[in-house]
Amino acid sequence: MKAFGSIMPRMIGRMARDRRGVSAVEFALLAPFMIALYLGCVEISDAVSCDRKVSLTAAALANLTAQVTTISSTDMTNIFNASTAIVAPYSASNLKMKVTCLKIDSTGKAKVQWGASSNDTARTTGTTYTFSSANTALAVPSTWLILAEVSYTYVPTIGNQLTGTLTLSDMMFMSPRISAPSYGSATCS
Repeated sequence: MKAFGSIMPRMIGRMARDRRGVSAVEFALLAPFMIALYLGCVEISDAVSCDRKVSLTAAALANLTAQVTTISSTDMTNIFNASTAIVAPYSASNLKMKVTCLKIDSTGKAKVQWGASSNDTARTTGTTYTFSSANTALAVPSTWLILAEVSYTYVPTIGNQLTGTLTLSDMMFMSPRISAPSYGSATCS
Protein backbone atom coordinates (compact mmCIF):
# COMPACT_ATOMS: atom_id res chain seq x y z
CA MET A 1 0.00 0.00 0.00
CA LYS A 2 2.87 2.28 0.74
CA ALA A 3 4.21 1.86 -2.80
CA PHE A 4 0.82 2.76 -4.26
CA GLY A 5 0.72 5.94 -2.18
CA SER A 6 4.03 7.13 -3.62
CA ILE A 7 3.16 6.23 -7.22
CA MET A 8 -0.19 8.00 -7.23
CA PRO A 9 1.12 11.58 -6.81
CA ARG A 10 3.71 10.97 -9.55
CA MET A 11 1.00 9.71 -11.96
CA ILE A 12 -1.23 12.70 -11.23
CA GLY A 13 1.71 15.06 -11.72
CA ARG A 14 2.58 13.44 -15.05
CA MET A 15 -1.03 13.71 -16.29
CA ALA A 16 -1.19 17.38 -15.25
CA ARG A 17 1.92 18.15 -17.29
CA ASP A 18 0.80 16.11 -20.35
CA ARG A 19 -0.62 18.49 -23.04
CA ARG A 20 -1.11 16.01 -25.90
CA GLY A 21 -4.94 15.85 -25.69
CA VAL A 22 -5.60 19.55 -25.14
CA SER A 23 -6.11 20.30 -28.84
CA ALA A 24 -8.57 17.45 -29.22
CA VAL A 25 -10.57 18.66 -26.22
CA GLU A 26 -10.57 22.26 -27.48
CA PHE A 27 -11.70 21.09 -30.92
CA ALA A 28 -14.49 18.99 -29.39
CA LEU A 29 -15.69 22.02 -27.44
CA LEU A 30 -15.46 24.53 -30.31
CA ALA A 31 -16.51 22.40 -33.30
CA PRO A 32 -20.29 22.51 -32.64
CA PHE A 33 -20.18 26.28 -32.21
CA MET A 34 -18.12 26.79 -35.38
CA ILE A 35 -20.37 24.48 -37.44
CA ALA A 36 -23.50 26.25 -36.18
CA LEU A 37 -21.94 29.64 -36.97
CA TYR A 38 -21.05 28.53 -40.50
CA LEU A 39 -24.49 27.07 -41.22
CA GLY A 40 -26.15 30.17 -39.75
CA CYS A 41 -24.14 32.44 -42.03
CA VAL A 42 -25.05 30.31 -45.04
CA GLU A 43 -28.75 30.42 -44.11
CA ILE A 44 -28.77 34.18 -43.51
CA SER A 45 -27.01 34.91 -46.79
CA ASP A 46 -29.50 32.67 -48.63
CA ALA A 47 -32.45 34.53 -47.05
CA VAL A 48 -30.92 37.92 -47.91
CA SER A 49 -30.41 36.75 -51.50
CA CYS A 50 -34.04 35.65 -51.73
CA ASP A 51 -35.24 38.95 -50.24
CA ARG A 52 -33.19 40.84 -52.84
CA LYS A 53 -34.82 38.80 -55.61
CA VAL A 54 -38.26 39.68 -54.21
CA SER A 55 -37.34 43.39 -54.44
CA LEU A 56 -36.05 42.95 -57.99
CA THR A 57 -39.24 41.12 -58.95
CA ALA A 58 -41.40 43.97 -57.63
CA ALA A 59 -39.31 46.49 -59.56
CA ALA A 60 -39.53 44.48 -62.79
CA LEU A 61 -43.28 43.97 -62.42
CA ALA A 62 -43.90 47.71 -61.95
CA ASN A 63 -41.44 48.69 -64.68
CA LEU A 64 -42.83 46.33 -67.32
CA THR A 65 -46.39 47.41 -66.57
CA ALA A 66 -45.56 51.14 -66.62
CA GLN A 67 -43.91 50.97 -70.07
CA VAL A 68 -47.05 50.22 -72.09
CA THR A 69 -50.36 51.96 -72.72
CA THR A 70 -52.51 48.89 -73.34
CA ILE A 71 -52.17 45.49 -71.68
CA SER A 72 -54.01 42.40 -72.90
CA SER A 73 -54.46 39.23 -70.85
CA THR A 74 -51.61 37.64 -72.80
CA ASP A 75 -49.39 40.66 -72.16
CA MET A 76 -50.13 40.48 -68.41
CA THR A 77 -49.33 36.76 -68.38
CA ASN A 78 -46.02 37.52 -70.11
CA ILE A 79 -45.27 40.31 -67.61
CA PHE A 80 -45.92 37.94 -64.70
CA ASN A 81 -43.84 35.18 -66.32
CA ALA A 82 -40.91 37.53 -66.95
CA SER A 83 -41.09 38.80 -63.38
CA THR A 84 -41.31 35.25 -62.01
CA ALA A 85 -38.09 34.27 -63.81
CA ILE A 86 -36.16 36.66 -61.56
CA VAL A 87 -36.64 34.54 -58.44
CA ALA A 88 -34.77 31.57 -59.90
CA PRO A 89 -33.23 29.39 -58.46
CA TYR A 90 -35.87 29.73 -55.72
CA SER A 91 -39.25 28.04 -56.21
CA ALA A 92 -41.71 30.19 -58.16
CA SER A 93 -44.64 28.38 -56.52
CA ASN A 94 -44.00 30.36 -53.31
CA LEU A 95 -44.27 33.69 -55.16
CA LYS A 96 -47.36 35.91 -55.03
CA MET A 97 -47.62 38.98 -57.26
CA LYS A 98 -50.19 41.65 -57.91
CA VAL A 99 -50.14 44.80 -59.98
CA THR A 100 -52.60 47.66 -59.63
CA CYS A 101 -53.27 50.90 -61.50
CA LEU A 102 -54.10 53.71 -59.08
CA LYS A 103 -55.73 56.99 -60.07
CA ILE A 104 -55.15 59.81 -57.62
CA ASP A 105 -57.97 62.36 -57.82
CA SER A 106 -57.72 66.12 -57.37
CA THR A 107 -58.06 65.76 -53.58
CA GLY A 108 -55.17 63.27 -53.32
CA LYS A 109 -57.28 60.14 -52.76
CA ALA A 110 -56.16 57.05 -54.63
CA LYS A 111 -58.65 54.62 -56.17
CA VAL A 112 -57.98 51.27 -57.76
CA GLN A 113 -58.78 51.43 -61.49
CA TRP A 114 -57.81 47.84 -62.27
CA GLY A 115 -55.81 45.05 -60.72
CA ALA A 116 -54.25 41.77 -61.81
CA SER A 117 -52.54 39.04 -59.85
CA SER A 118 -50.59 35.80 -60.03
CA ASN A 119 -51.05 33.29 -57.17
CA ASP A 120 -52.77 36.06 -55.20
CA THR A 121 -55.99 38.08 -55.09
CA ALA A 122 -56.03 41.28 -57.14
CA ARG A 123 -57.17 44.52 -55.58
CA THR A 124 -60.84 45.25 -56.25
CA THR A 125 -61.65 47.95 -58.81
CA GLY A 126 -63.12 51.09 -57.24
CA THR A 127 -61.71 50.55 -53.76
CA THR A 128 -59.72 53.29 -52.05
CA TYR A 129 -56.01 52.75 -51.59
CA THR A 130 -54.48 54.29 -48.46
CA PHE A 131 -50.82 55.22 -48.65
CA SER A 132 -48.64 54.33 -45.68
CA SER A 133 -46.98 57.16 -43.79
CA ALA A 134 -43.74 56.49 -45.68
CA ASN A 135 -45.48 56.85 -49.07
CA THR A 136 -47.77 59.86 -48.58
CA ALA A 137 -45.57 62.01 -50.81
CA LEU A 138 -46.60 59.81 -53.75
CA ALA A 139 -50.24 60.96 -53.53
CA VAL A 140 -49.80 63.79 -56.04
CA PRO A 141 -53.27 65.04 -57.09
CA SER A 142 -54.47 64.23 -60.62
CA THR A 143 -51.83 61.58 -61.35
CA TRP A 144 -51.61 57.81 -61.84
CA LEU A 145 -49.38 55.20 -60.29
CA ILE A 146 -48.61 51.58 -60.99
CA LEU A 147 -48.31 49.59 -57.78
CA ALA A 148 -46.56 46.22 -57.85
CA GLU A 149 -46.68 44.04 -54.74
CA VAL A 150 -44.68 40.85 -54.37
CA SER A 151 -44.48 38.41 -51.47
CA TYR A 152 -42.53 35.19 -51.15
CA THR A 153 -42.91 32.40 -48.61
CA TYR A 154 -39.32 31.54 -47.70
CA VAL A 155 -38.68 28.22 -46.00
CA PRO A 156 -35.16 28.08 -44.51
CA THR A 157 -33.20 25.00 -45.47
CA ILE A 158 -31.48 24.43 -42.15
CA GLY A 159 -33.02 26.69 -39.52
CA ASN A 160 -36.69 25.98 -40.26
CA GLN A 161 -37.21 24.63 -36.73
CA LEU A 162 -35.83 27.84 -35.21
CA THR A 163 -37.39 30.53 -37.40
CA GLY A 164 -40.25 28.78 -39.18
CA THR A 165 -41.47 30.05 -42.51
CA LEU A 166 -40.65 33.68 -43.33
CA THR A 167 -42.74 35.92 -45.57
CA LEU A 168 -40.54 38.24 -47.60
CA SER A 169 -42.36 41.08 -49.35
CA ASP A 170 -41.80 44.32 -51.19
CA MET A 171 -43.80 46.86 -53.15
CA MET A 172 -42.86 49.28 -55.88
CA PHE A 173 -44.66 52.38 -57.11
CA MET A 174 -43.95 53.63 -60.60
CA SER A 175 -45.41 56.40 -62.73
CA PRO A 176 -46.68 55.32 -66.15
CA ARG A 177 -44.10 56.19 -68.82
CA ILE A 178 -46.46 57.35 -71.61
CA SER A 179 -49.97 57.27 -70.18
CA ALA A 180 -51.88 55.24 -67.61
CA PRO A 181 -52.21 51.75 -69.10
CA SER A 182 -55.53 50.08 -69.73
CA TYR A 183 -55.89 46.41 -68.90
CA GLY A 184 -58.40 44.48 -70.95
CA SER A 185 -61.56 46.56 -70.94
CA ALA A 186 -60.60 48.51 -67.79
CA THR A 187 -58.94 51.88 -68.21
CA CYS A 188 -56.87 53.68 -65.66
CA SER A 189 -58.02 57.17 -66.58
